[in-house]
Amino acid sequence: MKIYDGLTDEMLALRYVGGDNRAFDELLARNQQKLYSYIMFVVRDPELANDVFQDTFVKVITRLQEGKYTDSGKFSFWLTRIAHNIIMDCYRQQKNEHIVEPTADNDLSKLSSEELMDINRENEYVNTQILSDVRHIMDALPAPQREVVYMRYYQDLSFKEIAAMTGVSINTSLGRMRYALINMRRLAKQHNIQLSMEF
Repeated sequence: MKIYDGLTDEMLALRYVGGDNRAFDELLARNQQKLYSYIMFVVRDPELANDVFQDTFVKVITRLQEGKYTDSGKFSFWLTRIAHNIIMDCYRQQKNEHIVEPTADNDLSKLSSEELMDINRENEYVNTQILSDVRHIMDALPAPQREVVYMRYYQDLSFKEIAAMTGVSINTSLGRMRYALINMRRLAKQHNIQLSMEF
């Protein structure tokens, strides 16, 4: 909506708290694709991703109406943190070891390599294949490791931001990344996959 074009997410949240329901519609429109992509990347199950997405916005509405949101300039982090907590609650309820098996319809092609790299046409095919291999390797990682890799490389967040959003210390975030890289290198070696890009 054009009347909201100049407003930040934080301003929209405060307008919603003040009684402007259309401000929430705009918040949802601005954030739904990015949030859903994050949730789907972590849980790997469309049905569960939809449930988590809906639960996230129910909690957002509840917290906003209860006055539990303060304008810190980081609405998207607050939103992702709520989604992360709901995902972790789901894992606890399932009493699994936070490992999600890849499914046949796993598709990360929406994470475009062209948006991440400025490459020349001669090497595009090679790099596309490498990124495809990396995505398959990432599928085998435990969810907390896959999550930190996604946040770091696809959302370009700092480890401080990752720690804040996932509710762990910076050292834990760094540790998860370290183990993710170790596991990815091991899997690449086992499957004879080259991980270095051509530029």
